[in-house]
Amino acid sequence: MTGAPSVVSDAQAPRAQLLAALPRLRAFAMSLCGQSDQADDLVQEALVKAWGHLDSFEPGTNMAAWLYTILRNEFYTRFRKRRYEVDDPDGMLAARLATAPAQESHMQFLDFRAALYKLAPEQREALMLVGASGLSYEDAAEICACAVGTMKSRVNRARNKLAAMLSMEDTDRFVADQRWTAAVDAPRRVDVATSI
Repeated sequence: MTGAPSVVSDAQAPRAQLLAALPRLRAFAMSLCGQSDQADDLVQEALVKAWGHLDSFEPGTNMAAWLYTILRNEFYTRFRKRRYEVDDPDGMLAARLATAPAQESHMQFLDFRAALYKLAPEQREALMLVGASGLSYEDAAEICACAVGTMKSRVNRARNKLAAMLSMEDTDRFVADQRWTAAVDAPRRVDVATSI
């Protein structure tokens, strides 16, 4: 038998081109990664994607360029994902991560809002103008058309009623939630600032 030249059918041509491009593809992956194990993983992933989408390859076009594009896209996809990862082989960083539960502050806010609406309208108005909006007692009194002493009295009564309704004798238990602490301490800071 004489050795007939091997003829690659049209259906096998893309697969043969894919295999022929492997050495150059691996060299390109090495130039991107710099480490042989990562380059091998990258080539393998690129080949899996290329094989799965071989029907989208247009015969007659450059197979190597198509494979380089797939490999390059895979490299940059991995790079973007790795950018947010932190090397933590012994788990020390993960052990220190903690997130305060958000439910407690939400429930505290709902309790505060319900208590706020139980106040007399003039006390709620005074508290909102002085405590929440940061207006001076004089400006709030002018808006409400009352004396400054009346405004101070309304704000003081509103704070005391809120504290009693929310059982806030000791505000140290709210330290974990800074937003809540800031809301609780804001009236006291305003009092100190206006008394100076």
